[in-house]
Amino acid sequence: MRRAVVLGASSGIGMEVCRLLLDEGWTLGVASRRTPLLMQLKEQWPDRVEVATIDVNDEEAPQQLLDLIATLGGIQLFFYAPGIGKQNPSLEADIEMATVNTNAMGFTRMIGTAYRYMAKNGGGHIAAITSIAGTKGLGPAPSYSATKAFQNTYLQALEQLANTQDLHIRFTDIRPGFVDTALLGDDSHYPMLLKKEAVAKEIVRAIHRKEHVRVIDWRWRIVTAFWRRIPKWIWRKLRIIRTSSD
Repeated sequence: MRRAVVLGASSGIGMEVCRLLLDEGWTLGVASRRTPLLMQLKEQWPDRVEVATIDVNDEEAPQQLLDLIATLGGIQLFFYAPGIGKQNPSLEADIEMATVNTNAMGFTRMIGTAYRYMAKNGGGHIAAITSIAGTKGLGPAPSYSATKAFQNTYLQALEQLANTQDLHIRFTDIRPGFVDTALLGDDSHYPMLLKKEAVAKEIVRAIHRKEHVRVIDWRWRIVTAFWRRIPKWIWRKLRIIRTSSD
């Protein structure tokens, strides 16, 4: 039996990944801050879905995750989808700090919990949605791009740590471009917008292939490769994202 926990499963990409895994026969523990939508999955697959309410910013979240894993009888896959992100060109303090708390502190809290569980229980696979935004510092979204770079580096470091300790823990860092979900809101026009259903299919494919890093999709792979080659003195003057909707 293949068992997984999907955190951040109530909407967007997380929900789509859940549906694909369930169609493949997985048994899932699904969790998020808001659980009513998750009950729809429970009603559709009552014998293969367990539901939990978990807020990654809650100090009790690690134990809640471990309790969900225990209810499933163990897991082979931990899929992490929570995250927040807003353009913040005015650098409003509340937005910056909320982003750091969720995307850095919450991410570390939950990925670390999954890592420690797998280290003690024979290994497994940790896959997480980060973003192409971690490629370079994006002026309109400072804390978002910074925390996504943190996530990229943290997963890379844990992968090295697991290898040096001979732990059988695999990692897949999922880096989508802009995806048409509620996370983006309605404020701006985003280039090369991706559909969540297509993104979810690429994610599941990357997990099966045990890819280390997957940038979604091919257009964003070209864009990010170009971004990396832009000299810093040019990057500092670029306008990456339009913040108006005209």
